[in-house]
Amino acid sequence: MSLTDKAIDRIRDLIQSGELPPGAKLPPEQQLATELGLSRNLMREAVKALVVARVLEIRRGDGTYVTSLEPELLLSSIGTAVELLRGDTLLELTEVRRLFEPVATALAATRISATELGEVERHLDAMRAARDDVERLNEHDAAFHRAVVAATGNATLATLLEGISGRTLRARVWRGLVDDNAAGRTLAEHEAIYQALADGDAVLAQAAALMHVSTTERWLRAHLERDGRLPGDGSAA
Repeated sequence: MSLTDKAIDRIRDLIQSGELPPGAKLPPEQQLATELGLSRNLMREAVKALVVARVLEIRRGDGTYVTSLEPELLLSSIGTAVELLRGDTLLELTEVRRLFEPVATALAATRISATELGEVERHLDAMRAARDDVERLNEHDAAFHRAVVAATGNATLATLLEGISGRTLRARVWRGLVDDNAAGRTLAEHEAIYQALADGDAVLAQAAALMHVSTTERWLRAHLERDGRLPGDGSAA
């Protein structure tokens, strides 16, 4: 472990212990460095790293503060990493989604409100209307699943699934489905998810979501094995 990593751990310890709770202002740099037994240079490097990780934020002219530490803030960088994945790692990603999303959809079926269900239906209607428009399909597909997972009331789960879904990957999959005349089948899978949610049937909701994610996974696997890349990729995956 590097000295900078050790410095980062020292600051994290203060946060985890509650000595520096969310929203707290850090002591002046020299004071904190002295209290932790660190040099000012190490302290600066540790603070920079924690700012990048969104654990700390620097307010110009005011000081350095602990952020809210909310999951949507701390876990938001997952999506950036996901967009860079290729080949077999994309398949691993869809396996993770297959593990999480059906269970989340089942949970949503037990908690979804009338207003939240209306939001899901609104995006489903938009997908039907845009079945030949890949950009709009992708936009409302992502919003459909986001609305479903939001209905769980679990911000950590919602942030993780939003991160691993991959906006660019969704666009490439939809482009391929439209080209393969398979968009209608995928829309039907979304309709099945919506109906299970409307019925409050957790078992059926989980099964419908599993079928949908599995269909995407099979399509992805077939294209990677056949072409070595996905529609819209400029180079081999």
